[in-house]
Amino acid sequence: MPRKPLISLRRIHHVCLRVEDLDEATRRWAIQFGLTVREHGADRSYLACDYEPYSLELAQSPSPGPDHTGYELSRGITLDDAADELARLGIPHRRSAGAVHLQDPDEHGIELVPFTAEEDPRPPVAHSTSTLPAFHPRKLGHVNSLTADLAGMTGFYCEVLGMRITDRLGDQGTWLHINADHHTVALVEKGFAHLHHIAFELTDWGELRVALDHLAQHGRWLAWGPLRHGLGRNLSAYVRIPEEECLVELFSDMEQLEPDHEPRDWPDDVRSSNTWGILPPRSYFRFDQAAVEAERRGLEALGAPLPAGGGVD
Repeated sequence: MPRKPLISLRRIHHVCLRVEDLDEATRRWAIQFGLTVREHGADRSYLACDYEPYSLELAQSPSPGPDHTGYELSRGITLDDAADELARLGIPHRRSAGAVHLQDPDEHGIELVPFTAEEDPRPPVAHSTSTLPAFHPRKLGHVNSLTADLAGMTGFYCEVLGMRITDRLGDQGTWLHINADHHTVALVEKGFAHLHHIAFELTDWGELRVALDHLAQHGRWLAWGPLRHGLGRNLSAYVRIPEEECLVELFSDMEQLEPDHEPRDWPDDVRSSNTWGILPPRSYFRFDQAAVEAERRGLEALGAPLPAGGGVD
């Protein structure tokens, strides 16, 4: 019988992105996505969706892009426990005062942080605030990564970090969960490794509309959506962020899993991806300048073929 992973996770904690101009990026993410700046230093900023300490970390760097994803350990699992298990498995890692640092097989950074009990466990609607903006996400929900090693990445997140398979999309994708949310990590086989998107949860369709109207006024555009996923059930819209070479998914109405959920196998067809029937443009899985510009101008919809390149053609 396979050994049960010692490491157990409570939730996704934060995503860290490297940015060229920290001041500009901090203002941009706060204004455009309704995030609250918790701390803004010389080389790092920390921004929150709601009442949590932070969900987005921005780090000054000459090479912008995804840096790492942070996960909070379950109650009763300490940083020492996590470090000991990684050592037993022979997985390189580094221990700092408040976290354990490692990489997944695609060399995307992972940061494990300790369990922290909430000071006020009541739902956010019962809290009082004088600082949160009117429009703000409920929480950081999940991350999605493109990979050239779907089996290896799935095995790592399940066998090392204790995630569980929710759904499989043929041999092209795996959706993994930590708690009742349908997925915390999604992995899609595309022949190369890249963090594809980070996802912020909004309350409902009406708030999605408000957010998309707001983002359009800031010059943002949708790479795909609005849509309704089959896998996950969530209403979604994907916003292109060229500055940090990623997308942001804004979503609501995510499927909530039963405690005894068993993995499901979905056909790799259009309705599994979008029950409303529209697949993403080819640019959706690319981050090169040609694809981003074609997407921004809607060239594919106008009949102009997307130039080859970007690692997926």
